[in-house]
Parts: sequence; structure tokens; C-alpha cells
Amino acid sequence: MPISPPQRRLSGGVELVGPSTADVRVWAPACGRVEFVVDGGPSHELTRAAGGVFESIVSGVPAGTRYWFRLDSNRLRPDPVSRYQPSGPHGPSAIVDAGRFGWTDQRWTGVREKGQVLYELHVGTFTPEGTWAAAEGQLQSLADLGITIIEMMPVADFAGRFGWGYDGVNLYAPTRLYGKPDDLRSFVNRAHALGLGVILDVVYNHLGPDGNYLAEFSPTYFTDRYTNDWGQAINFEDGGPERSYFVENAGYWIDEFHFDGLRFDATQDIKDASSEHVLAAMARRAREAAGGRRIFLVAENEPQESQLVRASSDGGYGLDALWNDDYHHTALVALTGRREAYYSDYSGSMQEFVSCAKYGFLYQGQWYSWQKKRRGAPAWDLPPERFVSYIENHDQVANSAFGRRLHQLTSPGRYRALTALTLLGPATPLLFQGQEFASSAPFLFFADHREELRQAVRDGRREFLSQFKSIADSEVADALPSPVEETTFHQCKLDLSERRTHTTASALHRDLLRIRSAHSAFTQHWRVDGAVLTRSAMVIRYFGRAEHLLLILNLGPDLDFGPAPEPLLAPPGIDGWSVIWSSESMAYGGHGTPPLWRDSVWRIPGEAAVLLRGGIVDRHGDE
Repeated sequence: MPISPPQRRLSGGVELVGPSTADVRVWAPACGRVEFVVDGGPSHELTRAAGGVFESIVSGVPAGTRYWFRLDSNRLRPDPVSRYQPSGPHGPSAIVDAGRFGWTDQRWTGVREKGQVLYELHVGTFTPEGTWAAAEGQLQSLADLGITIIEMMPVADFAGRFGWGYDGVNLYAPTRLYGKPDDLRSFVNRAHALGLGVILDVVYNHLGPDGNYLAEFSPTYFTDRYTNDWGQAINFEDGGPERSYFVENAGYWIDEFHFDGLRFDATQDIKDASSEHVLAAMARRAREAAGGRRIFLVAENEPQESQLVRASSDGGYGLDALWNDDYHHTALVALTGRREAYYSDYSGSMQEFVSCAKYGFLYQGQWYSWQKKRRGAPAWDLPPERFVSYIENHDQVANSAFGRRLHQLTSPGRYRALTALTLLGPATPLLFQGQEFASSAPFLFFADHREELRQAVRDGRREFLSQFKSIADSEVADALPSPVEETTFHQCKLDLSERRTHTTASALHRDLLRIRSAHSAFTQHWRVDGAVLTRSAMVIRYFGRAEHLLLILNLGPDLDFGPAPEPLLAPPGIDGWSVIWSSESMAYGGHGTPPLWRDSVWRIPGEAAVLLRGGIVDRHGDE
């Protein structure tokens, strides 16, 4: 008979059942004996129960107690379900009282799918201090900007002094590098008070190369049935504790930290042939953990498999949205002219932007020459909010030679125009930290590892970037910053004073998000359509209930367009169109916008975006 009390939150780990009494449980079928060892103190042998579980009730261990599991009498290891690793992955675990924090977000109901604006941030570089407490102090600025959901890069603890977070090994322990677990809770609690949702980037496709002790508890956590881009594949198929370890983790962040959803990293490497794919199980578990709160589940999926966002009744996994790399890639080509490596199958054409606006992904099963195979699955029936569009994210900024931001790689006019298309487009927009004020800080790949791994990290990064022929240039390659140096990490910290000094960029993003929020046609339209006007110009029209909106984009020179045999340009009412916004406003560093109509000809400024509004005439002729 199990001796653990019924009020456990998780099936493994150490949980307090009294002020100084803990329910201890660990799944370790590879071991013959397991002891709970207080760091620098006594040990307690655990009782072996059915299925390879070891458990006991231990007294004299209040919150904060540091402890180990001793495996087979000869090695001390941290808890696989540790909630905190104060000395990192190689040190002892610490007991955390998950119910101690004083939440004040009881009225928070979560986040909906429609109308969201995401903001991706890396806690370690978002502020000079690189902590949750410091980031919490910046939440008001994000709320004022018009952000609705923060997408936090991974925080599961990892080895070293700095890193992106995608090499996590303690999946239940928020990294000690950014503060204590309650500091993360405080961040989320404050965000909710300001009306901001927070979702967490989680990595279930691999574990990091340093500090991963799971196989010592059970080698069946991993499998050789599949290959993996980053290491040994995780075993999700046996349906036992191995799978549950990861499924429970998806619910854990929602339950104990009140996150409003998850962003699943590189889901193409989460391989599972079970009758219910593990991603679907994770989605279900996360929603169960949320109770009555609405959560937002988004995935990165390079093959663009649309079933991830379809309902389980339609054979899908039940997620809410997918990152749209197609949009980014065509935007980067349009902005920079570069068509190398995985940008080679994009032209940056107006038709590609129109197709993204109408159908989300560009590749939905066609041949993709870069990979020499078909890419994508039908997605043209999915609503636009299912796609997350961006011109910057952590990967894509870092995949330029020196981590440069897009505003540094293109003309100011084109950058403003593509920013407008991204933030006013029908998809769910995402900004990357600092993008909103044209940050001068780069974002580079950085990872601190022990000496024997450092050269492998350097070589691996250099090899990855070699697919870009411009970066493979020996002059450039020799100048690339080393990812393992602390100076590389510190270069990437935002200078938040640039919010005030980069006034034109700040005004551009603030005004666009205000407009998006003020006009329901952007998110509550009953139809959206688009058309190519010329090789360098296009139009998107929102057919709203109370108004129509027209977004015209011209990435070429000044355009005289007339006559205009394009029905999307036809005004919806007797008063015609009125210009309500232009990227060429002097407030954004533009050159001003002359009248759009002259002598019955549309006069569209070059390298600009213009937004027009038209009221609707009802059947009685009243607007």
C-alpha cells in the first residue's frame, strides 16, 4: 500500500504536508536502494513501493531544507522533481512550500485566443540586473505599450552562469540565476494585476548536456527509437512514469506559478507514436491545471504541421497557435534582399505577404527546395489568430552574423512599413524584447558550460551559421563573438534608457498597438482579403461590422496608381476613405504623407504603409 497522503500535487518530488514534515517520493526503478539525505545532516531510507517508486514521510525538514537522493548507497543526486536548485543542477535540491506565496490574482480569468499581442523576453538580458524582480519593475511599461501576453524564454534550471535556457535539466526548478521561485510567482502575480498574461517557453524535445541525471533513476526516460537534433530523444511512448514526468510538468507551471499558457519549443523533435500524442496530453493537462482560467498554448513547429492546432475531434492536438516562420522569412528577404540558407525559398514578394495574411503559412504541402522535400500541411481554413507572426525573435536575430536587429539591416522606411504590416496584420503579432524601441543591443547565442564542452559549443555554433554564405565569409567567421564568453552575454542586455532616447521607434510601436486595440475590425472582422497592386505594393482589407479598414503597403518607390481596377480599394460608404495613420509621419522619423488622391489617381508614398478607414452605409443609406 502507498504511504503517501492523498493531497500530493505531483506524483514525484518532495512536498510539505506540515510545517516541518515532508512527503518524499521518487521514481527510481534502476536503483535497488534510495535514501533521502539532508545536506550536511541525517539520511532516511525510503521504502520501495510498487512500480519502482521509493517513498517515505520525513520529519524535521522545513521549507528551505537542502537535500539529496542517495542512489544505491554510493552517489548523491538532486531530485528529478526538484522545485529549486539553489546551487545549480549539480548541487542539492531545496524544499519549497508551493502554497506559501500570497497570490492576489483570484479575479484573473486568463487570456483569450483573439486580440493578443505577444512579447518575447529573456529574463537574463531584459534588464541590467537580469532577475525576475527587476523584470517585474518593467511590467508597467509593457502594459502601457499595448502588450497583452509576455512570452518568457525557458527558465528550467541549467548549468552555467548564463544561457538561453534551452538546455534545461531540472524541469521543475525555476533557475536560481534569476532569483527564487517566489520571485517568479511575484512577477506573474504583478503581471496579472496590470492585465498582462504570461506564458512560458518549455522544452520537451531534449535535455541539456550538463547536469542531466534522469537516466540514473531510469534509463527508460530516453530512447534510441528516434533521432534528435540536440541529443538523445525522450521516451514518451511507454505510457508510464517517463511520459507522466513531462505531462505533469506542463500542468505544474500553470498550477503552481499561474502561467497563462505555454510555448512548446521545436515540437518536430517531440516524437511519439502513442494513440494520444504526448503534446495533446500536455495540452489537456495544462487546461485541467488552469481550472476555469483560459490559457494560450502555442508551438514552434518547423515542418508547419497544422494538426497541432486542430481539435482532438479532428485528429489534432488542441493547441491554440503556431509560430509562422514563413512570414518572418519572406519579411527578412523583403527587408534585406538576402536569399541564403533557409531564406532561399522566399522572394519577399507582395504575393507572399498577401498569402500570409489570407492563409497563414506559405508552405502547406508544396515542394521546399532547401530541404529537398515537401513542407507543411493544409492550413488555409484556420483563422488568422492561429498564426503568430514576427519579424524578430530570439532565434532569428541571433542567426544574423552579429546578432543585429532588423532596423540596422534595412532602410528606415521599409522597417516602419513592415512593422506596420506585422502589428496591424490579421495574425497574432509578436515583438522581441527591445524591438519596440529599436534596441542597439544585439541578441547573440550564449551558453556557459564546463571547459570540456566549451569548444564543442563554439564549433557547433560556427557550423550552424556556416549555412549562411555571407557568414561563412572568412572575414566574418573570424570575427564572430564566442558564445561561451561572458562578454557575449553582457552585450545582449537591453539599455532600457533607449525607450526614452529612441523616441521615433517607441512612438511607432506604441501608436500601432493603440490603433490595433482601438479598432475591433482587426480582430472581430467577418472577412479579411488582400490583393497585389503592383510588384512592390499590396493592400489588405478588413471587413468589419462597423467599419472597413484598408492597409496599403508599398515597399518600392512612390507609386501613381490609376486607374485602380482593384475592388478591394472601393470605398464602403459615400464618404469614401480617410487616412487615419501613416508610417511616414514625422513622429516616426518619416518625411510626411502627401494627399493620397490627386487627379483621380492614388498617390502612394514609397517605402511606406498607410491605414485608411471607411464607414459602412446600411440599407437605409445611413452610416
